[in-house]
Amino acid sequence: MSGPVLLVLYGSQTGTAQDTAHRVARQAQRRRLKVRVMPLDRYDPAQLISEVLVVFVCSTTGQGDPPDNMKTFWRFLFRKSVPAGALNRLDCAVLGLGDSSYPKFNFVAKKLHKRLEQLGGTMLVPVGLADDQHDLGPDAVIDPWLSLFWEKVLVLNPSLADVVPLREDEPLPPSFTFHFLDAETKRTTDPARVPSDRTAPSESCPFPARMLSNRRVTHPSHFQDVRLIEFDISGSGIEFAAGDIVMIRPHNAAADVRLFCQLLRLDPESSFTLKPTGNAAVPAGLPEPCTVHHLVERYLDIAAVPRRSFFELLSTFATDERERDKLMEFSSAAGQEELHGYCNRPRRTALEVLTDFPQTTSELGVDHLLDLFPEIQPRSFSIASSLKAHPDRLQILVAVVRYQTKLYRPRRGLCSSWLASLDPQQGQVPVPLWVKKGTLRFPKDSSIPVILVGPGTGVAPFRSAIQERVSEGKTDNVLFFGCRSESKDFYFRSEWEDLTEAGHLLLFTAFSRDQEEKVYVQHRVKENAALLWNLVAQKKACFYIAGNSKQMPAAVSDALKDVLQQEGGLSAAEAEEMLAVMEKMGRLQQETWS
Repeated sequence: MSGPVLLVLYGSQTGTAQDTAHRVARQAQRRRLKVRVMPLDRYDPAQLISEVLVVFVCSTTGQGDPPDNMKTFWRFLFRKSVPAGALNRLDCAVLGLGDSSYPKFNFVAKKLHKRLEQLGGTMLVPVGLADDQHDLGPDAVIDPWLSLFWEKVLVLNPSLADVVPLREDEPLPPSFTFHFLDAETKRTTDPARVPSDRTAPSESCPFPARMLSNRRVTHPSHFQDVRLIEFDISGSGIEFAAGDIVMIRPHNAAADVRLFCQLLRLDPESSFTLKPTGNAAVPAGLPEPCTVHHLVERYLDIAAVPRRSFFELLSTFATDERERDKLMEFSSAAGQEELHGYCNRPRRTALEVLTDFPQTTSELGVDHLLDLFPEIQPRSFSIASSLKAHPDRLQILVAVVRYQTKLYRPRRGLCSSWLASLDPQQGQVPVPLWVKKGTLRFPKDSSIPVILVGPGTGVAPFRSAIQERVSEGKTDNVLFFGCRSESKDFYFRSEWEDLTEAGHLLLFTAFSRDQEEKVYVQHRVKENAALLWNLVAQKKACFYIAGNSKQMPAAVSDALKDVLQQEGGLSAAEAEEMLAVMEKMGRLQQETWS
C-alpha cells in the first residue's frame, strides 16, 4: 500500500454515521490505502496536529447537539486555547448526516467544518450535508461527495494513480476471526454485567432492571397499544431528574434468533472468542467467551432494515449469478431507487433479505458477521416518572410500533415489541438500561410557571416534571394534552384530574377525533391567548413542546407567535424575535422525535 494514511473519525448516535465511516474506510482499502476508523471520543484530539488526511463523519442530535461519542472531542476542539494555525498540515473533509425536517439540520457538520477551517485545516471538498428526507435517502448526497473527495485525494497524491484498486466483488478481509471453543473450555454463561458500587450504569455496563408492571393504557378497541412500564432500579445508584432519558438495548425475538442460526447453520450453544485482524477493538458489549445465542439475540441487528453497505458486502459472497447481479444492483448508485422499492419502503429486515438470497447466505462465513450486521442500537425513552414521587422506580410510556406494508408479516418495532412481550409475572430476563441527561431543563425558581404542550406520548417527560414540581411545592403548572379520543387514549387522566382538583395543575385538552372538525393542541393554545400572554410576558413562564416532530412543533410555535401578536400587540417580526430570545434564554424548549 502507498499514499497517505487515512483516518476516518465519526460521531454517531444511532449507528448511521458509524456505518458511513466504515463505508469510507472500505473504499480506502479497495484503493489500497492504509486506513484507521474510530469514534471521535476514542481518539486523542491533541494528535490531530500530526495527521495528514482525515475524514470526519458526524450526525446532529437533539437541538443541534453533537452525538454522545463526540462530546469530549467537541469540547476540546472549541477551546479558546487551541492556536489558530494548529491544523495547517491537515487535509480534511466533513460529511454530515442529518434530517431537514429538524430546524438545526446538520448543524454539527457545518460548525465542525467552519472550526477546522479556522484552525488552518485545508478543506478538500465543501461540507457534505446528507438528508434523510431526500427521496433516495442520504446516499443522494454521500455518493457524489465521496467521488469528489477521492478525486481530490488523487490530485494530492499522484502516486495513487498507478495503484490498481481491488475489484468491487472481491471480499475484504474480516475485522475479526471467530475461534470456537471445545465443550470443556466453552461453558461460561452470558452474564449481565452488574455495575459495581463505584460506577454508574452506562452503555458499556447497563443496570439489569427488573420489570415490575407492563400495563396497557389505551382502550382495547384503540388501534394503538401504548404501555406504561415500571422498572425497579433499587440498588442501581441511578439518579435522574425531570427531562432525563432512559436508554434500553433490546433483544431480538426468539423466533428470529432460531431462524438466523438455521440459515447460517450455526449451533446457538457453541462458544467462541474473537480475535481482531487489524486495529479494531473487540466490542465491549460482548462477554468473553461468548455463545452464538448471546451474539445473535443481544448484539447483531438482524431485525433492522439493512443499509446499502449490507448489500455491498453480501454481494462479495454471491456465487449464484442471479443473486449476485441483484445484490450488485442494490449496491450501486444507479440501483438506489430499486433498493428503496425492495427494502426501505416495505421495511424489509436483514433477516428477510437473507431468506431471499439463500445461495449467498449459505456461502456467508461466520467471520464476516460483525462486518455485515451492525450492533443493536439502544433506544431512548423520556422518563415518565419522578424519583421524588416514586423512589427506586422508573416508568416509561411506550407506543408499541406495529404497522402493515406490502409484506405479508406486519412490521414491528424491535424495542417496543420486545418490552411489550415481557411479562413481569413470568420472571423474565432483566432489562438492561442506563440513564442520560435529557435536553429539557425545568426552572429551579418556584415562582416561574411552566407551560407544557405534550400531545400523545409527548406527555411522558411532562408527567415526570409535574410530579417533581408538585413534590417541591411548585404548583404553577399548565398542561396542554392532545390525543385522538377522550375515552381511548387519554393518558394519566385520573392523575391530571386529581392534580387539577388540588389546584396543582391547569389542564387543557384537545381530542382530535371526538367531533367533526379536528381539534389539536395548537388550537387550544390560541384559544387561551390572554392567559398565556400573562404567563409568558408578566410571570416569565417557560414554554415546553414535546412529541412527534412532523407538523406539531411548528404548528404550536406558530400558535404561540399568534398569541404574542394578538395579546401583546407585537408585529410578526417582533413575535419571531421574542421567541428567538426565549429560546436562547432556555424559556422555550423542545424535545421532538420522528
